[in-house]
Amino acid sequence: MSEPAPLRIAMAGAGRMGQAIMSAIGTRDDLVLASVWQRAAASVDTGGALGSDDIEAVVAEADVVVDFSLPDGTVRVVEACKSQSKPLVCGVSGLGEEQFVLLDEASRTIPIVYDRNMSQGIAVLQSLVRRAVAALDGFEVTIGEVHHVHKKDAPSGTALKLGEAVAAARGRKLEDLAWYGADTAEPRPGQIRFDVERRGEVPGEHTLKLSSATETLMLGHSVTTRGVFADGALRAALWLAGRPAGLYDMGDVLTADA
Repeated sequence: MSEPAPLRIAMAGAGRMGQAIMSAIGTRDDLVLASVWQRAAASVDTGGALGSDDIEAVVAEADVVVDFSLPDGTVRVVEACKSQSKPLVCGVSGLGEEQFVLLDEASRTIPIVYDRNMSQGIAVLQSLVRRAVAALDGFEVTIGEVHHVHKKDAPSGTALKLGEAVAAARGRKLEDLAWYGADTAEPRPGQIRFDVERRGEVPGEHTLKLSSATETLMLGHSVTTRGVFADGALRAALWLAGRPAGLYDMGDVLTADA
């Protein structure tokens, strides 16, 4: 019996994460880089794959599209995937309401994995956070994050993801509980405090601290290389191929594979 053909991946976004994912694909036998969406003036080594600024042509080459572009680019990627009925893995952070609405609408006809953080460890941390917060009612919550100086969104999408897990465990919405330090006043009891730091070339560090008057519980996750996000994104791509339409996240990928 012959081996199944490798899954053909289209890469949207040739920045740092895109390069990490393309490198990871090159080390595997079950995946092949089919195409790369890049700016017309860009000079990116695609290893023989199609490199083009025509998103429709790039998507047409693939079995699954992986998007690590920018929020504005995601709009074009989602529209192309929807029009060609191609599964999409999207890890773009900093998306706004327009992009979330578009993802939700597209997921009614195509399968989409969207997650602010493709790390498998973060997916597990999010589950642990929900359990800890539910068990430790009344504890104060601080979410800390450190990223490289080039990161534009703050707090990070992952910090917000953890904040959403805390709020959900308390039966609330994040926007009702978040405190970002913009005001001089201290956070009110029950608010989720976000501490944000940008320095050096840190790929990503996240901590959650639960505190009472008598004890403190710390949960954390640290990334040493962007390869961790590439591994998660490619695991999601393999999992997504052949799935029914719907909007999934890394928690779904890990749960289904467990």
